Amino acid sequence: MTADAPTARPQRWRTLDTAAGGLALDLGLYAVSAVFATITAATSTLLPHRAWGAVAATGYLVATLAVVVQLLVRRRSPRLAGLAARWVVTGFAWVTTALVPVLWQSIERATGRTDRAQEEVLVVEQAGSRLLDHGTPYLGRDAIAALPPGEQLLGYTPYQPGMAMFGLPRALVDGWWTDARVWFTLGTALALALAVAALRAAPATLDATHRRDAALLRGVQAATVLPVCALTLATGGDDLPVLALCLLALALAAAGRPGRAGLAVGLAGALKLFAWPIALVLIVWGLTRRAGARVAAGAIGLPVLALLPALLVDRAALTENVLRFPLGHGLVTSPAQSPFPGQLIATALPGGRLIAAALLVAAGAAIAVRLARRPPGTAAATAAICGYGLLAAIALMPSTRFGYLLYPVALLVWAPALHRPETTPAALTPEHLPGRATSA
Repeated sequence: MTADAPTARPQRWRTLDTAAGGLALDLGLYAVSAVFATITAATSTLLPHRAWGAVAATGYLVATLAVVVQLLVRRRSPRLAGLAARWVVTGFAWVTTALVPVLWQSIERATGRTDRAQEEVLVVEQAGSRLLDHGTPYLGRDAIAALPPGEQLLGYTPYQPGMAMFGLPRALVDGWWTDARVWFTLGTALALALAVAALRAAPATLDATHRRDAALLRGVQAATVLPVCALTLATGGDDLPVLALCLLALALAAAGRPGRAGLAVGLAGALKLFAWPIALVLIVWGLTRRAGARVAAGAIGLPVLALLPALLVDRAALTENVLRFPLGHGLVTSPAQSPFPGQLIATALPGGRLIAAALLVAAGAAIAVRLARRPPGTAAATAAICGYGLLAAIALMPSTRFGYLLYPVALLVWAPALHRPETTPAALTPEHLPGRATSA
């Protein structure tokens, strides 16, 4: 027996989402984001974050003013306040709050500024250099121990081997355009564009198409212009292509392409462990459609293929970086220490790390039981399970950070766009009707 997510969103969210044709929530998003960016620019202790805030605050403010204008002219000029115009404002907001800061910080870093990138950027680029020189992106424990104490943290690469591919351009050429964030941005934009195209390809009635496109816009906003995403892309960036590939996988699942969905989530899993739980839930979804093997081929096969070279070159180094360090058994501890319940329990209670780990395992077991008893029958239900599951995991992990919230937030906001649109023969052109042949 399978269980789908409710076809209608909660009434309160629906009312908020559609108020003033969606413009009310747009206004709140951009206005709150402008305040967040301004506060970040003025108070953050991380210099790359301050630099992002100084640029992004202006972008969010202009987007806010644009929405105010749309609200004022909404009745007299509906096209200027319609869905297409809202897409234009969203595109502008992404360019000014994510793309421009990425390019600006990359260029300044290339000219010698050392405060224009987070440690993740350096780690990925060093991983690319090691992959090119030694066939593995990982340093062994002894090599990390030989580094000066202040550099040992940067010696760890707590990602899957595929992440090093974003560091290869820097290993080949030293320039602003080889900054890992530039390639994170390209990968993210490409994956999201493919996801939108996959969801918009399905024929639908005019009304259903408008609802789907409105939900898509909200989902894209959550994955691009939401400050936790824009800030992460501009200063570190490694999570955004992972997230975008997961959203692409869910979009392909909604479009009825389980094999391609498996390949997309498999690519994400070859970059970072965060995609693995999503891959498992997608496989369960595939089983409800007798396509579990097709999903699993890519979802499991690609991460395994990415791991094999590193496993063959230096198994101990792989274990040290992707297992021991994230679990807190490395030579240094992870700086991811946001005050979520798991981290507070781990630090405040005797045996707190074991308690937090037990709670995390219990949450995972509860999700596994839910999947066994009521497997998701739709891509929307799959996205909802992944979103709530990752939210629980992030809350209970002993070592985590605020930025990881971009995964559950984007997945949950993306879910409504995954509902299959209604199609009726009267609303579709003849070539879309079942069994109707089309000419070449």
